[in-house]
Amino acid sequence: MLIAFIRHGQTDWNREGLLQGSSDIPLNDTGREQAHDAFMTLRSRPWDVVVSSPLQRARETAQIIADGLDIPLGRAYPELIERDYGPLEGTSAAAAIERWPAREYPGAESLESVARRGEAALAAIVADIRDGAVLVVCHGTIIRYTLARLAGRPVPGIDNGSISMLRFEDGAWQVATVNGIPLEEIPIEHAARQPSREGEAPVSRS
Repeated sequence: MLIAFIRHGQTDWNREGLLQGSSDIPLNDTGREQAHDAFMTLRSRPWDVVVSSPLQRARETAQIIADGLDIPLGRAYPELIERDYGPLEGTSAAAAIERWPAREYPGAESLESVARRGEAALAAIVADIRDGAVLVVCHGTIIRYTLARLAGRPVPGIDNGSISMLRFEDGAWQVATVNGIPLEEIPIEHAARQPSREGEAPVSRS
């Protein structure tokens, strides 16, 4: 089974560098362009279905991609919702990271919980779909820490609209790419040092 994780397109909170988390913030026009860019990249191979987080920024990104590829928009999985940042949602991501560099923010969901939810979401998707090529649209922190857990090593922050690939073979997940870059080409030291993209102004990828 082939999975492509896609981070939703940009929102105004992304642009302004605010922690977004479980707050249901819509895409902006740049985010819709990033969703369009993503499906243009993805059309080089066949895909069976798009699923997503239920938050509107992910769901709209998934709908744009489904329409562009002429494939079904599947269900929304609550396990794919972004990390809950609690009372810090809507505040400066850079300030939060400076104060709590390990990203264990007071009142926020733990990163361990986020990674476990990501694994649970993948298990649910495999149980529902069983085989094929599936696009999974969700959020930067859950993608990053799920991939890191599966790969057994740090991975870099996830760009808006970027595509990260993994396969489920012989009962195990294998991470192939992160942000479109082969995992083996990403130095572990670089990935560990790279700031989170939780609320930073994102890089548009085509």
